[in-house]
Amino acid sequence: MTVPSNDERTPARRAAGSAAGRSALVIAVFVAALWGIEVVDAVAGNALDQWGIHPREGGDAVRGIAAAPLLHGGWEHLAANSVPALILGFLGLIAGAGRFLLATAIIWLVSGVGVWITGGTGTVVIGLSGVLFGWMTYLAVRGLFTRKPLDLVVGVALMVLYGGMLWGVLPGQPGVSWQAHLWGAVGGVLAAVLLGRRARTRSGPGNSREVGAIAS
Repeated sequence: MTVPSNDERTPARRAAGSAAGRSALVIAVFVAALWGIEVVDAVAGNALDQWGIHPREGGDAVRGIAAAPLLHGGWEHLAANSVPALILGFLGLIAGAGRFLLATAIIWLVSGVGVWITGGTGTVVIGLSGVLFGWMTYLAVRGLFTRKPLDLVVGVALMVLYGGMLWGVLPGQPGVSWQAHLWGAVGGVLAAVLLGRRARTRSGPGNSREVGAIAS
């Protein structure tokens, strides 16, 4: 008697496992890069922190918006952001890397511009928190627009596990940029609306293809 090999028996599982492995590797490399940047910053006497967002100062606004999420105010700050980055990044990437990267670009821009406009005068805003809040809201609500059962389940699970972090969009804790949290969350919802509807349109009748893809 002969039986199919594992490779012949489970092509869908192999594909899912491969996607999960790639997603885990990509987000792990990204988080490792953040730690590498913090090492360089520590060696440079925290000089890189000045590359963050200086609200309403026009000189290096573009550089600040681009660089701020990659910089952190010390090891504790970075460690607090690393775990949610790994979890949320993995969940976003495994659902489609291309779409998640587009969502990240929208969140990055909305959060950065929002902080530049509304942030505290004389402050420098750094940290991945705005992006993390955006990832959170994007993953939490995208199922409402893609109409995919798995996206809805992931959204509900995230609200149960991480819903409390959304209180961070309100002012209150000294030294924490609630503006970054707020605008990141807004960017996440905007990305879910734009990309969710696009994905639903592409997977509609006649076209089964789909676009591939927490502390301040």
